[in-house]
Amino acid sequence: MPKVEIYTKFACPYCMQAKALLKKKGVHIIDIPAWTDKARRTEMNERSGGRDTFPQIFINGEHIGGYDDLRELDEQGGLARFLTT
Repeated sequence: MPKVEIYTKFACPYCMQAKALLKKKGVHIIDIPAWTDKARRTEMNERSGGRDTFPQIFINGEHIGGYDDLRELDEQGGLARFLTT
């Protein structure tokens, strides 16, 4: 089962859409609320190469990007490769 981590912000529509897409695929998500936690936000920035928008998604430690990146990866058929490892 893949390890899926999502750094999220409260009431973020993109965060909710990303989690919904992954849940629809039957994936367990590790939700990391980072918007009020300075240490988690710094961790997110470092892991994502400086990106500071929400969500930031990682699958098996690999940075996928935000919701738009996740959706595009899914539409191109590439998301399945990450979820079967």
